[in-house]
Amino acid sequence: MKLHRILLSLTFSFAILSGNASAAQLPGSIVDTQWLAKNLKEVQVIDVRSNKATFTTQPVFELQEKAQREVLTQAGGHIENAILLPYKSIRGERQVDGQKVKYLLPEKDDFEQLMQSVGLRAGKPIIIVSTGMTPKRVNEALRLFWQLKYFGEDNIAVLDGGLAAWLNDGHEVVTTEGSATPGDWKATATRSELIATPNDVSNADTNVQLVDARGTEQFYGINKRDYVSAFGHIRGAKMLPTEVLFRKDRDAVKFYSPEAYRSILEISEIEADQPTIFYCNSGHLAAGPWFIEHELVGNNKARLFDGSMHQWTLQNRPVKTVMLEPLPATCKSGMSKPGC
Repeated sequence: MKLHRILLSLTFSFAILSGNASAAQLPGSIVDTQWLAKNLKEVQVIDVRSNKATFTTQPVFELQEKAQREVLTQAGGHIENAILLPYKSIRGERQVDGQKVKYLLPEKDDFEQLMQSVGLRAGKPIIIVSTGMTPKRVNEALRLFWQLKYFGEDNIAVLDGGLAAWLNDGHEVVTTEGSATPGDWKATATRSELIATPNDVSNADTNVQLVDARGTEQFYGINKRDYVSAFGHIRGAKMLPTEVLFRKDRDAVKFYSPEAYRSILEISEIEADQPTIFYCNSGHLAAGPWFIEHELVGNNKARLFDGSMHQWTLQNRPVKTVMLEPLPATCKSGMSKPGC
């Protein structure tokens, strides 16, 4: 009888643990606002954004007659208990072969320390939230996703549409500063199969696709970013501009379906199941198509060239460009132009 009670107790305890695990089980690499609202207490939300001041300000809406509704013009505030992570903090400058290269993946210990300092915990699902109003901002979340994945984290997802979708769907935000308690998250791996180096790109055989995630003008060499040393693109690359990879849903930028992405890749003459290296100017925009192909389409042979055109041209490697007089470098501080 005593043994029977012990077995019942163990069975009951296991059921409770199983129920908790099941409730916090991520449905995939993307979650919607309905899922997050339902499971908010069982996950940790990490809010990555460039303008950290908006974390503690109210969202701004403006009445637009053409839209016949109030339009979100600034995604202010944050989801309750969200962890603030300034985007600039997740990448850094490193010495590579005697050169200072900016915007690179941090060293393992440095990234682990950063995640712990903002309060990220081990063993609890992570939902990454961007402001969600432009593809560039969505890619901030996708770059963080790639870095966490590279360092061994699998229990992660991105909120589709980010904070903009959360607000559009009527969910509340708070503007409190929050106080981060140090976390215990650990970088458990360095997944070399997710990253490409300049030599990987140079030595890639004909079976490896090279895909440029920048806009048309930068691909052809009409203009460039100021930290890229040469105009044009890496020879043999195919163009997949970031602006074709997302759809607008009211004020939020959201993903298409995996089937739609397969169609986009086909039209772009990119094989969805072949080894592929994605690059851009600094490894930011390229995180978008990497995420789409690796996580949504299911190509586990997709890699991101971390140093991208910044490192490639810093090393004076060859580029292909149109024979035109190029325009001045775009997207310097305070500027907003196509291709940024």
